[in-house]
Amino acid sequence: MAQVPNNTIWRMLQDLSTKKGISEISINGPRTVFVERDGKFIQLNVDLAPKDIYEFIQDVAKRNRKVCDQNTPIMDGILPDGSRINVITAPFVQGYPAISIRKYIQGIKSFHSVPGIFGLYDKWIQFFKAMVNARMNIIVSGGTGVGKTTFMNLLLNEINPIERVITIEDTIELNFQIPNMVRLESGHKPLSSTISVSTRDLVKNSLRMRPDRIILGEVRGGELFDLLMAMNTGHDGSMCSVHASSTVECLGRLETLFLLAGYEVPIKAIRRQISTGIDFIVQISRLRDGRRVVSEISEVTGMEGDNILTSKIAAFDDEGLRSQGITPQRIDRLHLDGGIPRDFFNE
Repeated sequence: MAQVPNNTIWRMLQDLSTKKGISEISINGPRTVFVERDGKFIQLNVDLAPKDIYEFIQDVAKRNRKVCDQNTPIMDGILPDGSRINVITAPFVQGYPAISIRKYIQGIKSFHSVPGIFGLYDKWIQFFKAMVNARMNIIVSGGTGVGKTTFMNLLLNEINPIERVITIEDTIELNFQIPNMVRLESGHKPLSSTISVSTRDLVKNSLRMRPDRIILGEVRGGELFDLLMAMNTGHDGSMCSVHASSTVECLGRLETLFLLAGYEVPIKAIRRQISTGIDFIVQISRLRDGRRVVSEISEVTGMEGDNILTSKIAAFDDEGLRSQGITPQRIDRLHLDGGIPRDFFNE
């Protein structure tokens, strides 16, 4: 972690940064501090001063050019090491402010940085690289804390550096570098201003910025309408993440988010936009032993009547991620533009 103020919480975080396996830090009060390791929360033996908690919050707010007070009691931000922080204060929490820190996993720059990351080895790494190179529109689906952002970063690091990429997030978390990239942040409130721009505003504006790809950190509302419009009108290779615990739930959530755009659109028309705009859904899950894995890969194959059709091409079992023996409809693009063999799924 970069040099930080002489504050007990900053020093505690600096010490915890040297410990392996910590994925979450929760500060509920001066004596109730927990860390998550291997999927389980462990209480630390600490006794913070209340003023340390409030000073820490104000320092984080200042670093993120935001305000956190009674009028703005919820704040999202980023710590110097890239970790994500969420703070909620009175009057919406009893007792002390609640601070949640999602640790940034350092040292993961590519699929090969950590052997077996997300349960993946050479064959499936080759497939995901092919998906990016073939400019597939990808939804990364998963529950809280399963690693959706980390997985998206792995995909994004495979993008050809000659492309122009626009990223849109409400808190900057995506971490990849290409020369022609613009990073947009929604809802940002500088200390001296009340200006707030929605994610949907930024998605609409990005279409005027000549992007090769549009990347949403996480879709949470009506911006899905505009993203699907983009996916259906030539912006191939776009990606976003969705909070859902299964592929079926992901599709249902996409329908709900589409409706949040405020348009009265028949459900069949919504499903058609989803079925033609999205190529693959990658489901990320956390196993009982705490491991985070790609649990399922599904191809969106079209419509039958009023229903979206999907084809499960891979699923995770005791032996890892395994092909289901089904060749994707888009195998020609994956072969010609992504470089995988046509018989990849028959091996």
